[in-house]
Amino acid sequence: MESCNAPPRLVQRMAAFFELCKPRVNSLIVFTAMIGMWLAAPDMARPGRFLLASLGIALVAGGAAAINCLVERTSDALMTRTRARATARGDISTIETLTLATLMGGVGLWLLHAWVNDLTMWMTLATFVGYAIIYTVVLKPMTPMNIVIGGAAGAMPPVLGWAAMTGQVTSQSLALFLIIFLWTPPHFWSLACYRREEFARAGLPMLPVIRGVAHTCRHSLFYVVALTGASFLPVALGMAGAAYGIVVAALDVLFIVQSYQLCRNYSDASARWMFRYSITYLTVLFAVLLADHLLLTT
Repeated sequence: MESCNAPPRLVQRMAAFFELCKPRVNSLIVFTAMIGMWLAAPDMARPGRFLLASLGIALVAGGAAAINCLVERTSDALMTRTRARATARGDISTIETLTLATLMGGVGLWLLHAWVNDLTMWMTLATFVGYAIIYTVVLKPMTPMNIVIGGAAGAMPPVLGWAAMTGQVTSQSLALFLIIFLWTPPHFWSLACYRREEFARAGLPMLPVIRGVAHTCRHSLFYVVALTGASFLPVALGMAGAAYGIVVAALDVLFIVQSYQLCRNYSDASARWMFRYSITYLTVLFAVLLADHLLLTT
């Protein structure tokens, strides 16, 4: 009879590793990269490149996420949100995680090099290094502004997608980068606010832990206001029209109102709502941007 302490079978290990790749988080990453591709080439004359670029970016993002979980396995074990991860429980060894993550990232980069273009491959590699090493290893344990600096890596997917289809980085793709870059701090800080005790227990210097909730909420409001301005750049650049402008204005008003209310009367429940809304905000913004852009180009 198999021992209860026996290592998980191969299928269980692969399933556990898949969870380390943060599929829910990375689905948004790949989604924004795909939108970048659609916006750059709305006629989709090269569907094969679209699919291979999406797969390559997804594999590299998954590998980076697994490295993140590996590096943070000790602090993850101290936090309710992350203690079930296989690396935190010790279900998957360091060598296994590192090997699988390296293989996944390597295959993704090879796909981008062989079937897309080298610009996309090199920028994707830089994004991998920025998230898995610069943010995870250096910034996150050192500074409460880690997510502001490290957010640049998370804002890259639409730029990668645009470059995959055109071989260029343009003002339009940089506008999409700016939207995600400004969205990231209020998105993550809302989570950090209602999880502040867990971050403190894990020894991570998140802004609510170091400077307090009130200070964090004021900073979040500043970024939401800046995001509101950036969200209209696609209209100014001719990427979208009135339909996008109307929808994004409604999204921005709700985001600003919620951020202001957090400053005036903070509660963990409100911060949790804001975290969930921020995901909806970015998803709807990019979906409507694509729909409006396609209408303008048909």
